[in-house]
Amino acid sequence: MKDFFKFMFASMLGFLIMSMIMFFIFLGMISGLAAMMQTQETQVAENSLLHIEFSTPLVDRTSNDPFANFNFMNMDITKSIGLNDILKNLDKASRDPNIKGIYLDLSSMQGGMATAEEIRDALLEFKKSGKFILAYSEGYTQGSYYLASTADTIFLNPEGGVDFRGLSAEVMFFKGTLEKLDAEMQIIRHGKYKSAVEPFLLEQMSDESREQMQAIIDAIWTRMSGDVSVSRNLTVEQLNEIAENLSLRNAEDALKYHFVDALVYKDEVINALKSRLGVEDDDDIETVSLAKYTDASDPDNPKIDRKNRIAVVYAIGEIISGDGDDLTIGSERISKAIREARRDDKVKAIVMRVNSPGGSALASDVIWREVKLAAQEKPFVVSMGDVAASGGYYIACAADKIYADATTITGSIGVLGLVPNLQNTMRNKLGVTFDYVKTHENANMMTLMRPLTPFQHDVILGSIEEIYATFVQHVADGRGMTWEAVDAIGQGRVWAGSDALGIGLVDEIGGMEEAINEAISLAGLETWSIKEYPQQKDLFQQIIDDVTGSARIEAKIKSELGDNYRLYQYMKYWQNTTGAQMRMPFDVFIN
Repeated sequence: MKDFFKFMFASMLGFLIMSMIMFFIFLGMISGLAAMMQTQETQVAENSLLHIEFSTPLVDRTSNDPFANFNFMNMDITKSIGLNDILKNLDKASRDPNIKGIYLDLSSMQGGMATAEEIRDALLEFKKSGKFILAYSEGYTQGSYYLASTADTIFLNPEGGVDFRGLSAEVMFFKGTLEKLDAEMQIIRHGKYKSAVEPFLLEQMSDESREQMQAIIDAIWTRMSGDVSVSRNLTVEQLNEIAENLSLRNAEDALKYHFVDALVYKDEVINALKSRLGVEDDDDIETVSLAKYTDASDPDNPKIDRKNRIAVVYAIGEIISGDGDDLTIGSERISKAIREARRDDKVKAIVMRVNSPGGSALASDVIWREVKLAAQEKPFVVSMGDVAASGGYYIACAADKIYADATTITGSIGVLGLVPNLQNTMRNKLGVTFDYVKTHENANMMTLMRPLTPFQHDVILGSIEEIYATFVQHVADGRGMTWEAVDAIGQGRVWAGSDALGIGLVDEIGGMEEAINEAISLAGLETWSIKEYPQQKDLFQQIIDDVTGSARIEAKIKSELGDNYRLYQYMKYWQNTTGAQMRMPFDVFIN
């Protein structure tokens, strides 16, 4: 017995010591990662190039999450940059005497069309400084070429090409899958255009859905082709003919049709850049990446005034109840951010950046209330990103002024509910049946294992209709329209920003910079500073949360699935939905 206790206590002591060692190793790893991610001021050498490439998905706000773009294949962390810092950096570079030009090193552009539109406008604004832009790629996608078309000179690899074939919108449908599973999605909706539920009901787009999607991609193509037409001195008719006939079949075609200025290899690009900069052949070119340039000091920014602030609230992602995160609009988190900005005496105006396909009707209403309260006290301007539709429009409609890009997808004023019925799936596929006892006839109304009765369906439909009526009334009040006028352009229909302007859903075509400038004007400020909301977690806390939470798992899934990650997101969303939804069909991808 004496030996037993001896060995037991020795084992406990060994376990305790090992646990302490592992704890300190873990703490050291976290501290090392945090130190690696800490930023230092970037020193920009004289006669430098701003090197721009977009290797990670473009988002509205730079994230401090080290796992946001973590590559599990090579265990490498790619520093990403959000649209907010991209726009700031391009403006700063235009005034920085050390930056002589921009090198657009583009092969792809992983972002929405409205995001590309804002970056393109900022590049054109940069050129007004008299500095040059040179673009090169081994192969341009339509998105990357849209940005590259701003360049003074566009180079292409002799064996490369330019993808220019027009736009298409793709929608996934699951009706056949549900039939194979003997499953049914019971849909209750208001709005003949409310097509978010069509993938569960149909095998192809309804006439109404096809009508609105065609209008959207036509509007986007009009903007894209019009911009390229001006930059490359080609008529829109020529561009349409080239796209229709797939005329750009190789690099020589791209040169022939004046899409590029020369076919060169990388070494020749470097020589051309050296010539522009006046650098000797044997010397290296000084470059700074767009991400690192964020940490460079601004040589000429006299407008900083911390007593007069413009609050920029980022409302990004699906709308849900609760806290959410940087890529999800949690009603609690965003409402708190708006409330804090409203109560802060130093904040003189508020800009809310909305990039959302919508989501929970209840969560949307919670946020709308805070927007309305804030707009009663301070100038409140909304800037719409790639998508600000359904719930995304609901939370915006109480603003004093709404800005949208020409290619923003917005509107979708409608409501839907979805109740799965898996009774036949369980019985016919698995041999599982269910029986019930209940105190009242409709006590088990929302079970997934039996269909709704006609009475239950009508009760839910009544609730959907009430929510829709409230939605329309909020828009009518916010936009100064009649209920009937909003209903006529509602019904779940989505609109491109350029079309939304004509029907009164938005006030101006412009991006985030224009919205901020309008807020400054409405507040009557001559000097100001920007404060962003919601406050992001400090780097150390973010790393702890990533390592101990689900962010690392999500990053791994995204890394493994690649382009199929969108299907995972789609199914994950509908699996977790509760209550009425204000949502556009966010499984639409424009190629």
